[in-house]
Amino acid sequence: MSLAELICPAGTPAALRTAVDAGADAVYCGFQDATNARNFPGLNLTPDELAASVVYAHAHGTKVLLALNTYPPAGKLDLWRHAADTGARLGVDAFIVADMGVADYIAHAHPQVRLHLSVQAAASSPEAIRYYCESFGVKRVVLPRILTIPEIRQIRKEIPCEIETFIFGNHGLMVEGRCSLTNYLTGQSTNMDGVCSPASDVEYVRDADGSMSSQLAGFTIDRFGPDEKAGYPTICKGRYTAPHRPEGYYAFEEPVSLNLSRLLPELIDAGVHAFKIEGRQRSKSYVRGVVRAFRAAVDDIKAGRKANIADLLALTEGQKQTQGAFETKKWR
Repeated sequence: MSLAELICPAGTPAALRTAVDAGADAVYCGFQDATNARNFPGLNLTPDELAASVVYAHAHGTKVLLALNTYPPAGKLDLWRHAADTGARLGVDAFIVADMGVADYIAHAHPQVRLHLSVQAAASSPEAIRYYCESFGVKRVVLPRILTIPEIRQIRKEIPCEIETFIFGNHGLMVEGRCSLTNYLTGQSTNMDGVCSPASDVEYVRDADGSMSSQLAGFTIDRFGPDEKAGYPTICKGRYTAPHRPEGYYAFEEPVSLNLSRLLPELIDAGVHAFKIEGRQRSKSYVRGVVRAFRAAVDDIKAGRKANIADLLALTEGQKQTQGAFETKKWR
């Protein structure tokens, strides 16, 4: 396959059609249940919606990737098996998986459908990636957002499958597939229930001075001034006080956005097969703008032209943006 395939988010059927029309090479989506890591009210697709979406995408030359990227609790694998059976019957082009049991089931029950290893599997070494390829026939790995371009280049030389990297959206630095913070407060797990900070546990409280407090399960996660934009309360991006930091500080990670638009030529040169845009929770207008901008940028680079990244800089989700570990030039 060619390098720099554009993989785009589809949180709803409408967003999926928008991404397809804007030039996505592939879209990724999930069912309305715990089998995918964006299990929020109002998001994702029913089987009937997926069936219609596959028809629409394929008619426009776009692939459909189904995310089954959470971990089944003990004794509950049937939900993931049923989702895989349904996706295969409806003609999805690949499954994005994290759990080895799910991968094993699909490899045996639906060997005709490609398997892509989710970033939630946290496979970042050639040895780990080769294991999944040899054991389950994985055709692509989505690399964690902690690797430098030299590291990606070296991994590409040592593995027998394609590489996909995130290029835009959330810049999560918690260990992929290993976050238990939300479960500690809400009893629901990002990894097994597919929901980080479930909406039913989220509350915003207006304080007397005009500021806004964001709360999760009764705990204050952050406090925003009257002129600040209140973010969604996720524990890892919360701002907390301590005796030595009474002003408040980001104890885990600062809420910045990933934007690798300036590094696209280097990533293509390193052998990256697919670029992933994060944002299944975002609006149709966001999806349209980001996909169009990256479609034009990737096409320009592949044609030897200089890409215009001004639109991409304007579309960055947060107030701050970063190239993260990708911009590091040397091995750690």
